Amino acid sequence: MSTAALPYLTTELNAPPPDSVAQLPEPQLQLLADALRAERARRAEGLGEAAEEALKLVPGIARGPVRRILFR
Repeated sequence: MSTAALPYLTTELNAPPPDSVAQLPEPQLQLLADALRAERARRAEGLGEAAEEALKLVPGIARGPVRRILFR
């Protein structure tokens, strides 16, 4: 069982990985953890862009207060 990549993967999953995954070779565990982190970042970026696009539907005078309310 890998020692260095397993805690990194556990952090990315927010839970211990299944035993079958935990027994993968260390390079594969690292690759999986990196892929999870990259996907999470990509989704967060997409959500941010979608929120900014949605704010364009709010009248200009109200955008500042609406942005502060939504993104505290």
